[in-house]
Amino acid sequence: MSGMSKLYLVGTPIGNLGDLSPRAVAVLEECDFIAAEDTRVTLKLLNHFGISKPMVSYYQHNQRERGQRLVERILGGESCALVTDAGMPAISDPGEDLVRLCAEAGIEVAAVPGPTAALTALALSGLPTGRFTFEGFLSTARQSRREHLASLGQERRTMIFYEAPHKLRATLADLADAFGGERRIALCRELTKLHEEVIRTTLGDARARYELEAPRGEFVLILEGASEQKPSEATPDEALALARRLVEQGNSPSAAAKLAAAQTGLRKGDIYRRLTE
Repeated sequence: MSGMSKLYLVGTPIGNLGDLSPRAVAVLEECDFIAAEDTRVTLKLLNHFGISKPMVSYYQHNQRERGQRLVERILGGESCALVTDAGMPAISDPGEDLVRLCAEAGIEVAAVPGPTAALTALALSGLPTGRFTFEGFLSTARQSRREHLASLGQERRTMIFYEAPHKLRATLADLADAFGGERRIALCRELTKLHEEVIRTTLGDARARYELEAPRGEFVLILEGASEQKPSEATPDEALALARRLVEQGNSPSAAAKLAAAQTGLRKGDIYRRLTE
């Protein structure tokens, strides 16, 4: 592309192929090669637009050695377009690592913006968009998952999570336990696809709904932040009872005390001391 070797971050559709921009098509046609998360997925996209281009795979499990090789090729004069299976590269994606390597090597990185599921869902959610925090996928390990949610106990900004359908029920249960059933949530699924759906509800109702209904498609969860007012003035006994329930649900005493403190406004240390007496 005009002799300039650089890395292009090319946003690809999250569902509807009509969302691939004319500029993205031009970059994919003119670059020397494409680095793709899954070359089979990208091949379908390229075929749809009649583009034929050499591809290399670049994903989580080969990013270390592959990234260095890509940097060498770009330094050698080739231009590379980085794409993921869907959305903007480098967001919740190993492309983050490649951008850092290029920055360290003095390689120019250009963005060819495209859709991103997180902001698309946020815009559709009907929840406050002025300040928000992207939390990505929750860990599958129960302990680190609970710690992650406990750390968000007082988070006032709108929160964005990604979730796969087979994990949605467990995640909604954990969110309801951590934030209470009244907290508002928007569940956005199949964004820009034929069966796009936005369910604006509460955590309690969402949990009940998907106990009965099988979750389908990839989800973006938009969760309301904590309200301005002080946490409820619970008595120490109520906080202790809540912490005991949380321990019964499988939380460690420390995590239970932290969650109970977040929900009641009482001190974690006091709750923990009584819980372990």
